[in-house]
Amino acid sequence: MIEAVNLTKVFGDFMAVNDVSLTVKEGQVLALLGHNGAGKTTTTRMLSAILAPTKGYAKIAGYDTVTQALEVRRSIGHLTELPGLYSRMRIEEYLDFFAEVFNVPKETRRSRTEEMMRQFDLWETRKLKIGEYSKGMRQKTALIRALIHDPKVLFLDEPTSAMDPYSSKLVRDSISELKKQNRTVVLCTHNLYEAEELADHIAIIRKGEILIEGSPDDLKRRLLGAPSFTVKLAQYQQPDNLPTRLKELVEVSDSGVDWFTYRCEEPEKYNPHLLKILVESGYQVITISETPRSLESVYLKIAGTPATANQNRDESEQTLSKLKEKRKGWFRNRSKEEANKTQETQAEQEEAVR
Repeated sequence: MIEAVNLTKVFGDFMAVNDVSLTVKEGQVLALLGHNGAGKTTTTRMLSAILAPTKGYAKIAGYDTVTQALEVRRSIGHLTELPGLYSRMRIEEYLDFFAEVFNVPKETRRSRTEEMMRQFDLWETRKLKIGEYSKGMRQKTALIRALIHDPKVLFLDEPTSAMDPYSSKLVRDSISELKKQNRTVVLCTHNLYEAEELADHIAIIRKGEILIEGSPDDLKRRLLGAPSFTVKLAQYQQPDNLPTRLKELVEVSDSGVDWFTYRCEEPEKYNPHLLKILVESGYQVITISETPRSLESVYLKIAGTPATANQNRDESEQTLSKLKEKRKGWFRNRSKEEANKTQETQAEQEEAVR
C-alpha cells in the first residue's frame, strides 16, 4: 500500500531526509519515531504528495506521489501536527465542506458526518463554532476531517495530542478499528505506549535516516537481548538449590527466597520443560511471568539523547535562515532594478516633454 524507495529531501545545503526506504502493507500500522527535527514530518509530507523528493520515489496505493499527486491526495487522509481549522464555522458545516471537496456524495455526507461526530463524542457540541472548542475537541475535529472521505491510507501526526484520557482511548480504538478494516496507517508520535499498543511495525529515524525498523517484539529482542521471566514459588528455597537440569536449560540471572528470574531465547519451546522440571523436583509454582520491557528502553538506546536532535533542529533552522536571507536579498536586488528602471523611464519621459 505504501512503498518508499531512497526518499531524500534537501533544503539548500541541509539534508532533512536521507535515503529513506519503507514498505507498509495493507492493514498495517507503522509508527515513525524520532526526536523533534529528526525528519518525520518531512518524510510524511513527501509520502502524502505535499513535498516532492529531491531524490527517490514513493507510491501510495499504486500512485506515484509526484506524477500522480492528485490521485494520491484523494486516497489519503492527513492529520498534520498543526491542523488549520475554520474557527468561525460550526463542525457540521466544516466537515460537510471537506466531504464535498473529496467528492463524497451528498446523500452520504450527512450520515457520514453524524456517524463520525457521534463516534468521537462531538455530536452534542454541534451548535458551537469550532473556535469555541477546547484544544482536544479541535484535535478530534481535525481527525474526523482526515477520516471523512473514508481514505485507504492515513497519516496521523500526534493524533492524541492535548486529549484527555477518555478521548485518547477513543482515538486509539478508532485506529485499531481502521486496522481491522484493512486501512493502512502511518503514525508519528512521541507517545511510546501508544506506538507499542497500535503499531505492527516501528521505524526509528534520526538525522533524516532510519536507524532501525521491525516489530516491537523484534526490536526489544535485538536491542535488549532475550526476554526475561520471573518464577514465583510457593515455598522458600535457597538460590543454589535450584535443579541442575533447570540451570542447564536456561540462564538464571537472579534469585530470592521464593523467586528467581531467567533469560530464554525461545520461551515457547523451553518454558514447558522448565515447568515440568520444577514440578518433578517438588516445587510448587505460583506464577511464571515475563518481565515487562518497554519500547522506551529501545527508543532511548537507538535514538540517542534529545541534545542530538536539538543540534539537528538548530542546523535546520540555520539553513532556513540562510535561505530566507537569500530570498530577501533577491527581492532587494529586484526592487533596486525596478526602481532604476522607473527612474530611467521618468527621465526619458521628462526628456521627451522638453
